[in-house]
Parts: sequence; structure tokens; C-alpha cells
Amino acid sequence: MPTVTRNGVGVHYDTAGDGETVAFVADAGYGAWLWGWQHRAVAGPRESLVWDLRGTGQSDALPGPYDVDTLAADFEAVLRDAGIDRTHVVGAGLGGMVALRYAREYDRARTLTLLCTAADGDDIDTGALGSLFPEERDRESLRASLSGAFSPSFRDARPDLVDRIVEWRQSEDATPAAVSAQTAAMETFEAGPLYEVTLPTLVCWGRADPVVDPAAAQRLAETLPKGTGEAVEGRHLCFVEHSRAVTERLLAHIDEHTEQS
Repeated sequence: MPTVTRNGVGVHYDTAGDGETVAFVADAGYGAWLWGWQHRAVAGPRESLVWDLRGTGQSDALPGPYDVDTLAADFEAVLRDAGIDRTHVVGAGLGGMVALRYAREYDRARTLTLLCTAADGDDIDTGALGSLFPEERDRESLRASLSGAFSPSFRDARPDLVDRIVEWRQSEDATPAAVSAQTAAMETFEAGPLYEVTLPTLVCWGRADPVVDPAAAQRLAETLPKGTGEAVEGRHLCFVEHSRAVTERLLAHIDEHTEQS
């Protein structure tokens, strides 16, 4: 499990599979478990790369706040260390913001898939964002915090999976200090001129997302020169709740633009 050091900060990443690379950039606060569903579908016929944002999982933490430019530079260091020249980039929430900035500043991205994200921190409900990360990380507090991430019907129908997610969050999520630093990066983000992001981009958003204004996510899809957008039932982690449908759409997006290249 490699670690690359950038400016004294060790950033952990992992790869699996062979072929063209799909690199995942996680949302604020969440560990690598977030990508378990998409990772399984990608690894094998393609290479899947998952990394821990600074302050999360096995990556080092420095005092915050962080900013998206710093996280994009971390991402570039990971890809360079892994020897990846070109990659499809998938980002959720804060990770989608990192993907947008990365596409403007670096040249390795081939396509973008942005999940439950916006082009501006002003489109983030800071109260709803904070409610995803309770001060206490006991099981009941973490379980309650999932109300903003998943619909009631999902939580009621899949108590076994909810239990597993709570366990993963206890072991893999960012430290409380890093959560604050990462959410600050999300809240202060400004994408800049979207016409400069000319990569083929798929944008998906939760119809009932309390964190990212669905109208802002739709506006992002419509403003990007090569953007397409799709609404998904569910809340902030709709791509986990409806993982099969979102993963199929992600793979179709990648296949389409692989064939055209």
C-alpha cells in the first residue's frame, strides 16, 4: 500500500486491476469505504486508484484549514508516484471540487464524473454538511448522522449495511480536526470559469441532497462545455444508495469517451 510524501505530508493510496486507470477522490470526512461499490466494478478490466485525503485513513494530517488547491496538488503527487499518465477522475462532494480544480491545473485527466458536488462553496448548506460528522464517533451518533446521507427507506430496508457503514466510518473516516479542515476547503471553494474545463463530464446529484443544492449541481452540468447531468433518487450519498445504477452510468460514460479517443 504505497504512500507518497509531498511537502512533508504522507498521502496513502492503493491500486487494483490492470488497464486504463479510474481514480477516485473522496468527499470531505469519508474514508476509502465510500468507493467500495464503484471500486469493485472498475478493478479488473481497468485499474482502480483510491487514495486517502490528508487527515483521512492512513494519510498524514496537518493542522487546517485545507484548500482545494492543496488537495489537487496531493492528487497530482499520487498519480505521478503511481506512474499514471492519463486517468478518468471520479469525485464526490469535496472530491468533485478537487476534480474540477485538477482538470484546470493539470493534464492527466481524461474524463470527469462529479457526484453530489457544486462549483461554489456558497451552494453548500454548511449546517447539513456539519450534521454528517458528529462530535462523538460512537455507533449511535454515527448512525444518526447518516440521515443526511441516505433516505429513510434505504436505512430501514438495509440495517445490515448501515451497521457495516458505521463500522467503516469508525475505522476509516477523517479525524474530527481533519473533518473541519476538509469541510472548510469545501465551503470556500470557487471553481472559476467553467468554460475552461473542457473534458467530457458526467454530473450526478441526489434529488433530496440536503448538503449540495440540487439546482446548483444541475447548473454545473449545464454550464460545463461537455457536461451531462442526471438526477438520482436519494440524499448526499445517493451514489452508494443507488450504487448499481450510478456505477453503470459511470462505466458507460468512461466507455463512450474511451471509444472516441
